[in-house]
Amino acid sequence: MSGQVFIVSAPSGAGKTSLVQATLERIRSLKVSVSYTTRAPRSGEEEGIAYHFVDINTFHQMREHGDFIECAEVHGNLYGTSHTWIKEQLALGNDVVLEIDWQGAEQVIRLMPEQSTSIFILPPSFEVLKTRLNTRGQDHPDIINRRLSAAYDEVMQAATFDFLVINEHFETAVNDLIAIVQATRLKTTSVLNIKQDAINALLCALKTCHDGQ
Repeated sequence: MSGQVFIVSAPSGAGKTSLVQATLERIRSLKVSVSYTTRAPRSGEEEGIAYHFVDINTFHQMREHGDFIECAEVHGNLYGTSHTWIKEQLALGNDVVLEIDWQGAEQVIRLMPEQSTSIFILPPSFEVLKTRLNTRGQDHPDIINRRLSAAYDEVMQAATFDFLVINEHFETAVNDLIAIVQATRLKTTSVLNIKQDAINALLCALKTCHDGQ
């Protein structure tokens, strides 16, 4: 039995983290990967919950040792996802959520195409994206402008993802994410992996009925 990987990407300010958190609260069986990063913690962020915060030398050493299933530089900081943790969770049959950028998404999909479902979160407009970045009060104006500039390249990648979710109305977007998870779990390959014993028992009983006619 093996789990599925749900990759969620978005330009900064699109609401990705809030949407994923709300989805996790409603689908308790999902496990979220905690990425490693070289950026400094923001106010309220806790080690091991928001991110694993490491220095640049530690990050480079981990990358050289093959500890990351994906890693990328985003807005001047390095981010990476633990390969060991992902393999352990999938082997247990757990479905995993990765909050990563499009560069990391490409790497994961290339390594495990059959187990990956990619989702891109879009803001409803440029004006909304800019307002969200400004009102969250976490970044200097220069950094906000840099994030808006980078958003062009990020949104250009949206069409390469399996699903697009527009975060205009929060509850609607959360329900869309939940629907994607549920639909993916109901795909034939996923159901066969999880319910194989029950399906085999049903087929055996049906065969007996069929042969007895």
